[in-house]
Amino acid sequence: MDLQGTSASGTSGASLELASLKLAKSRQEQEGQAALQLLESAADVPKPSSSTSALGANIDTYV
Repeated sequence: MDLQGTSASGTSGASLELASLKLAKSRQEQEGQAALQLLESAADVPKPSSSTSALGANIDTYV
């Protein structure tokens, strides 16, 4: 009984699984970096000034 072919394919499967996990980790890190860049760019957006935020605060209710 020859088990050489079985162990070789088992090793190949393990190496493919390891390569797949490395790719998934790399992809996850790239997505994390993209999310951080998006959050940082959103932090740079200027906030509206206080003079325009009061616009529409007073409503005339007389009919």
